[in-house]
Amino acid sequence: MQAIQTVTVGSGGAASITFSSIPATFTDLVLVISSRLTLGATSSSLGVFLNTAASDTSYRVLRGNGSNVASETNSGQQDFYVGETAASSATASTFGSTQVTIPNYLGSQQKSMSADQVMENNATTAFQTISAGLCTKTAAVTSLTVRGFAGSSGNLVEHSSATLYGILAGSDGTTTVT
Repeated sequence: MQAIQTVTVGSGGAASITFSSIPATFTDLVLVISSRLTLGATSSSLGVFLNTAASDTSYRVLRGNGSNVASETNSGQQDFYVGETAASSATASTFGSTQVTIPNYLGSQQKSMSADQVMENNATTAFQTISAGLCTKTAAVTSLTVRGFAGSSGNLVEHSSATLYGILAGSDGTTTVT
């Protein structure tokens, strides 16, 4: 994997983090996020969309909180739901950790995505989420945006960050580590 760009939210927070002009030199993308949202709750939903926001994403989620587990399926969404992250009522200074994988981001077919997310909280409410999604866009992924799910789950707080990585394939088609 090779780091493409890291964005860290500054003072005052931000509605989103956007990676634009993603180079067409890799086979797959991996996005690593450390996030906390301003919504006045213990947890808040985090989302990612490719290129432009449109109602073109479906996903399946498996989410647990230590005592319950839930599964849900949604379609026609603007964002790929990656999980629940820490929000204003969670333990101070804790951030959720998320990894999103987008294979074959340059291909001309619909884009599949997967996410593994955990919310940090020193209390009884904390979530771990695994998501699988499909975006019907067939254009190459040239930008992606991280935000509160569908723009309605609060803003990213100061020190939230995201790093976008590219994965290279060797001449024999296997993944190369650099």
